[in-house]
Amino acid sequence: MATIARLKKRPDFLATAEGRRFHTERMTAQGRLRDPQAADGLRLGFTITKRVGHAVERNRIRRRLRAAVNVVASGLPGDLAGLPADIVLIARRPALTAPFEALAEDLRRAIPTVTRPATPRPPGGPRGDRPGKPGGRPAKTTPLQRDAGRVPAQPAASREPDIDPSQDRARGLRITDARRPERASAAPVATPNTCGGVPDGQ
Repeated sequence: MATIARLKKRPDFLATAEGRRFHTERMTAQGRLRDPQAADGLRLGFTITKRVGHAVERNRIRRRLRAAVNVVASGLPGDLAGLPADIVLIARRPALTAPFEALAEDLRRAIPTVTRPATPRPPGGPRGDRPGKPGGRPAKTTPLQRDAGRVPAQPAASREPDIDPSQDRARGLRITDARRPERASAAPVATPNTCGGVPDGQ
């Protein structure tokens, strides 16, 4: 019969929170593999917060979970029971009134799940899977880009009419002359009369 030791130290609880998780309506299981050179065997701890209920209810949940652990430990295979792994059970309110067999079944499913070794990531990883990155998936094309590949691009229509360069220069000169401000009227030129003098008013 396999035995499961108690997990008591707070650093071990915090380290286990970084591992795998398994959720049910009645509990959440967290687990991690310890250093392979550490002592073999499963260690299990409980977290039952005040949000679950008052002290009497929390103690009842703890007793029910301990009894479920003892039942499940008797049926664990030897290779699983001997793993150097830590498990933390976080109880929820339904664990107070749930059928005992439901708690045991949750543990049978949770223990192998949270103690499974992490699978190595394939080459490329999350960064290599980004579109447009070397070795990743090709970037997605929009319908506009796909249409641009089928239909040759047409030059943008110009609003200016086609005008011969010579006509354009001539038109530019006419426009320039038309916009040129009128010159100030020239001062009257005094014209001497036949007597050699200047007539009055000039």
